[in-house]
Amino acid sequence: MTASALRLGPSLPRARGPLSDGVIKRLVTGAKLPPAATKGADPYGDDLQLALDVCYELHYRGFAGVDPALEWDPDLLRTRRALESVFLTALREDATRHLIVDEALAGLLVEPVNGSGVTHFLRDEGDLWQIREYAALRSIYHLKEADPHAWLLPRLWGAAKAGMAAVEFDEYGGGRAERIHARLFADLMTDLGLDSAYGRYLDAAPAQMLATVNLMSLFGLHRALRGCTVGHFATVEITSSPGSARLAAAMRRAGAGPAAEHFYDEHVEADAVHEQVVRHEVIEGLLREEPQLEADIAFGVDATVHVEDRFAEHVLGAWRAGSSALRDVPDSGPGGGMRRAS
Repeated sequence: MTASALRLGPSLPRARGPLSDGVIKRLVTGAKLPPAATKGADPYGDDLQLALDVCYELHYRGFAGVDPALEWDPDLLRTRRALESVFLTALREDATRHLIVDEALAGLLVEPVNGSGVTHFLRDEGDLWQIREYAALRSIYHLKEADPHAWLLPRLWGAAKAGMAAVEFDEYGGGRAERIHARLFADLMTDLGLDSAYGRYLDAAPAQMLATVNLMSLFGLHRALRGCTVGHFATVEITSSPGSARLAAAMRRAGAGPAAEHFYDEHVEADAVHEQVVRHEVIEGLLREEPQLEADIAFGVDATVHVEDRFAEHVLGAWRAGSSALRDVPDSGPGGGMRRAS
């Protein structure tokens, strides 16, 4: 392994409890991992969610100083499986609402008259420091935006594969590196005075944010959960266009900058098209080929709504109390002092 390989990827985060501490120590020192002590662990808590995030990140860019071969370390895979079991069991108990896809999607297709979500708050009353916090948190997702869904492609065929590939092609910039959506979000972060380095705000992300990203990885890495991945993908694309319109308005009102505005303007137009492709080609195509996956697709929708609602509750609860939604507010360097930049 070369020195350059060890430098790739972000720095390892700080542990938040015994589960994440054990995983991180395994990566740093090679310490043997005992069986994961998951009994009684909070499935949505900081410790379990960070441990899962670190395990999953080995399948993306890894971490600086960590041997890439540890991606397939048997001890880590056993631990990851135990963590996933706790998380997935909780999701099936807490989030399952529908068995029929059309019923699961119905609520997403109607825009509420008086919405009260995070994007409504930012459009109507959010300060610049809150917009910056939101961008820092969402960077955990947006800087890998299309990657978890890409694992779905070899697990589909026919119309579902073609439709999925078409949407992913757009997400990856239509063949132009400067138009990759993750790149556009990095430009947005620069406009906001944030550090756009991949993984920069992992330590600042609360468990509620980590859960939204871990859900994508959980679904994407397991072929058995391919229907859930389609449900997640559909939820993201259906809700993205109206949410992006609100965020574009928030960026303009706050004077966030042209790149910040452009990222969300791009999603208003692109995701309105993506929604139709996902509904009529990906979902319908998959159900023609594998109708037994309908309940899984519906669960993917329900689980996505569940974790996003928990994230929104955390963020709005903190802001309405006059507090930061971040675990650690950076106070130096790029992105430091969210409030001071308002």
